[in-house]
Amino acid sequence: MNDDEVVLEKLRDDYGQLRITEAAGYRFLYFGEQTEQSCSYVSEPAWLEYDYTRAMLLGCFWRSTPRDTLILGLGGGTLANCLLQNFQLEKLTAIELRPAVVELASRWLGLSRDERLHVGIGCADSYIKSAPSSCDLLFMDLYMEGGISRLQMQKEFFQACHRALRPGGVMVINQWQMGESGQPYASQMLEDLFGDQYLQVAVEEGNILLFVPASGALELDRVAMLKWADQLELQLGYSLRPYIQLLRRANEAPPL
Repeated sequence: MNDDEVVLEKLRDDYGQLRITEAAGYRFLYFGEQTEQSCSYVSEPAWLEYDYTRAMLLGCFWRSTPRDTLILGLGGGTLANCLLQNFQLEKLTAIELRPAVVELASRWLGLSRDERLHVGIGCADSYIKSAPSSCDLLFMDLYMEGGISRLQMQKEFFQACHRALRPGGVMVINQWQMGESGQPYASQMLEDLFGDQYLQVAVEEGNILLFVPASGALELDRVAMLKWADQLELQLGYSLRPYIQLLRRANEAPPL
């Protein structure tokens, strides 16, 4: 929080402190005192400010018209808002552990009221284990005040998420990068589970986004992807080209 931010609401739930602030036309959701979890542009709640959320949109290239889309970890709701406004979704389900986060996102951060959005309260682990073959596009973004959720370090959880994909489905994982190595946390476990051909892109914020198919390998056709990005740019207000240019196979990352 900087000197220009004004606190709009502060509360505490079973998992710690939550805070909403505002500055220069943006609103921020904080977990605890220091962890800026979400940023929402007040006049356009579907705008994605963070690089990592913009990069996550690349998953839509391979599944452009999903029947069922799932987000694990709603946060401030900007990714959900963006997907609903700019992509052809039939249904979007978001699972959020903390009811207070959903309340704050609705009250302050412009969470969409689109009838295609269904928000469930509960543990992502419990939900996903009961939902095999349930989605075509899955976005995983599970973080707490101290950083990445322990679930995103667990083999059984990733296996359950992978089983939730239907044939042709794609899983997008917001993982944390180990320093500047170009490797995600739990990289060896991820390779054991998904091989070394899944796609990934690192962004300046320290995140590394992984794109994992239900089976086989995703085609990396940069020409087609750049054309797709150019068609979206006017609609989104920013370009996805930088992330496409940096996209690579997991086995192309420098060795640890």
